[in-house]
Amino acid sequence: MADLHDEPHTLPEVGELDDEAQAAPFGPYAPLTAEEAAEVAEAVQAAHEPESTPLERARALLAMHPVADGYSGLPSALRHLPCYDLQLGESAVDTDVPRLRRGNVGALLWSLHLPEGLVADRAVGATLEQLDLARSVIAAHPEGLRLARSAGQIIDARNCGRVAVVLGPATAAALDDSLGILRVLHSLGLRVLTLTGTSWAGGEAGLTRFGEEVVREMNRLGVLADLSGACDLTVGRVLTLSKTPVLCTRSAARALRPHPANLSDELLAGLGEARGLCLVPLTAEQTGPGLRDVADHLDHVRAMAGPACVGLSGLYDSGAAHPQGLADASGYPHLIAELLRRGWPETDIALLTWGNVQRVLRTADFTARAAQDRREPSTVRIAELDG
Repeated sequence: MADLHDEPHTLPEVGELDDEAQAAPFGPYAPLTAEEAAEVAEAVQAAHEPESTPLERARALLAMHPVADGYSGLPSALRHLPCYDLQLGESAVDTDVPRLRRGNVGALLWSLHLPEGLVADRAVGATLEQLDLARSVIAAHPEGLRLARSAGQIIDARNCGRVAVVLGPATAAALDDSLGILRVLHSLGLRVLTLTGTSWAGGEAGLTRFGEEVVREMNRLGVLADLSGACDLTVGRVLTLSKTPVLCTRSAARALRPHPANLSDELLAGLGEARGLCLVPLTAEQTGPGLRDVADHLDHVRAMAGPACVGLSGLYDSGAAHPQGLADASGYPHLIAELLRRGWPETDIALLTWGNVQRVLRTADFTARAAQDRREPSTVRIAELDG
């Protein structure tokens, strides 16, 4: 059981949320000074008074159940800056440690996606460069950020007052059709791979036989499949094949806004049945120009897929335009306040912000351990299955 040492903390179930609040009342940025702790405790108590405003209730709830943001483009944005300091604040980007704290963000998935138009034979090297940059940024900000490879390490980062950073999604082209490269990327920290843009996952025919082998190896390693932007046939096949819940890191409701990356009601229902996770993006293009438009998509996805299958993706520093009121990572309390006004129960919001991402990562960890006992690393080449 030595391989369970990176899971020292258990995630509370929905019915245990009050117990977690008592055990860690000061949220993800503890330890605080005695004076700060007293102020936070007073704010939490005041927020639960009958006269408290939705925004006060939202801040109190996020102090206990912070946002796990499903997509951040920060590594690519930082590449173009000659110098920066995320700990003190950085106006040249949408994300820095002070704004993450104001927004009560406890974890981020850092995108390693490649620039459009990059030549295919540069995909592996460019992804490794992205990984190297991301790890360097984390190492340069030890007081604010911490690399996390598992659900347990995310909890540990939170308890130490750090924002956990999970590496991924990366583009599938980074594999260069080699499962060995997938294993190397995983060893360097990659935890999410987007299944688009390749011959085995990007065509209208859906997932090929080699693509199916990639999904099996991802399950064995604990790398999550991101299906945002994949064709409907690929989404359906991966939902059937994968033993681990899948993510859609940048998908809203197609019924409300017909964007190519948004999901139909049928796919949302299938995602809910498979216990996957739809991370609704905070972008004007996919969800609409205002905060209420984002809330409309969250309402719809929750209705179609269920409260256990909806999450949030800021898409900050990705080049996307954001809805009014959600210009940077500090705006999450205002979105949660809007959901409270709409009657969302606190248990559903706790799942939306934190619990659902934790569940998916945790399931991937345990599925991988079980699969590694039954299955050797795959050495299949694409020519053997799709040639």
